[in-house]
Amino acid sequence: MTLPPAASLHHGAESFYQRWQQLNDWLVQHQAFWQPAPFMTPQPAWTRAYPELAAMLAELTDAQCQYLDDAPVELAARVSRWVPSLERYADMVQLPEFLASAEEASDTTLPEVRATDMPGRKRLQSGAFAAALAPLEHPALDWCCGKGHLSRTLAPLCPGEIQGLEWNPELVRDGNRLARQFGDRVSIECQDVMATDLVLPSRHHGVALHACGDLHRQLLKRGSEAGLPRLSISPCCYHLTDKDIYQPLSERASGYQKTLKPGRNDLRLAVQETVTAPARVREQTRLISQWRLGFDGLQRFLRGHDEYLPVPSHPARLLSEGFPAFCRWAAAKKHLELPARVDFDHWLAFGERRLAEVRRHELVRHLFRRPLELWMVLDYALFLEEQGYQVRLGHFCDRSLTPRNLLIDAVRVSGIQPAQHSHP
Repeated sequence: MTLPPAASLHHGAESFYQRWQQLNDWLVQHQAFWQPAPFMTPQPAWTRAYPELAAMLAELTDAQCQYLDDAPVELAARVSRWVPSLERYADMVQLPEFLASAEEASDTTLPEVRATDMPGRKRLQSGAFAAALAPLEHPALDWCCGKGHLSRTLAPLCPGEIQGLEWNPELVRDGNRLARQFGDRVSIECQDVMATDLVLPSRHHGVALHACGDLHRQLLKRGSEAGLPRLSISPCCYHLTDKDIYQPLSERASGYQKTLKPGRNDLRLAVQETVTAPARVREQTRLISQWRLGFDGLQRFLRGHDEYLPVPSHPARLLSEGFPAFCRWAAAKKHLELPARVDFDHWLAFGERRLAEVRRHELVRHLFRRPLELWMVLDYALFLEEQGYQVRLGHFCDRSLTPRNLLIDAVRVSGIQPAQHSHP
């Protein structure tokens, strides 16, 4: 098969490599804006270099902050008054859309009566993903499939039985039970996809909806090695990797003299979006962030060191026990002795002020979430081209359904041999 006309990038003749190179150089140029995390670094250096920009951000209301955080193109246009290179932002993040019509998406979405144990948003995401892939010409291999929700969504569109791979035995049991219950042509196998002895069926279409980090990168590598006829991946959680410094997959990106070398925490920036989080979760996130920043101010004062002290994930019970309990728990985790009397009200108010400041400074950092994600995904596209695939890259659904809405869709081109090189 060949890909639809939308396979080309929005600039027509522009190659994936040209696009990746431009993004790489642009991200390197702007590292001072996105590498320092305002949560850990009060007053990042750019706030001193651009005092008028910092002053504009400081005057924003909370509602304006939220609006601009959800409207990065508009935010970039405002910030470009002080950082002219951001005038190119809209072009740099633009991609083709593979969005199906409402009728097409409805036809490929699993009906609610068959979507047992399937969250509503996941049901719609799977339907949109399936619609963007149609028509399917090969049996599908659902990578890291969980209970097989995507498998069951794809089953009516797919010739032959769908094979799912999932490492969690409980999910495998539940998924196979659901497939039997609804008569779906789906079979899920308990399998660690990172295993070195994994053998893939050679004529299957590899699919992965939101497989995390090294898991989706493993499908890119192992799927192309096996010569799978088609690979369709919507990646997620790029920072979940065993490497401290990220190394691009493609030869062209790896060999570029000025290649960006982001660390694991840098990659985390690419997925720091909460447009799909319910109000209750957003409020809990706001509260715990205020507490962490309040404790951060307290620990800097007590230790006499003006540096961030990372604290592990908190137990859920602390949300109902209050800020003083959180501080005592955090201090114990970091082997820090609190004085007998601590003015917790003072440090709670300090955390509230810091959170307001962080939110405004993070607006600028958040502008680089999508560019950094595209930097990685364009490298994936380059890698697949080097392995003999025709690749298209675009959005499979609206951002309001999920911010992780990128789709890499690659079809193996007959007669083209993959590049001979070792994988990083």
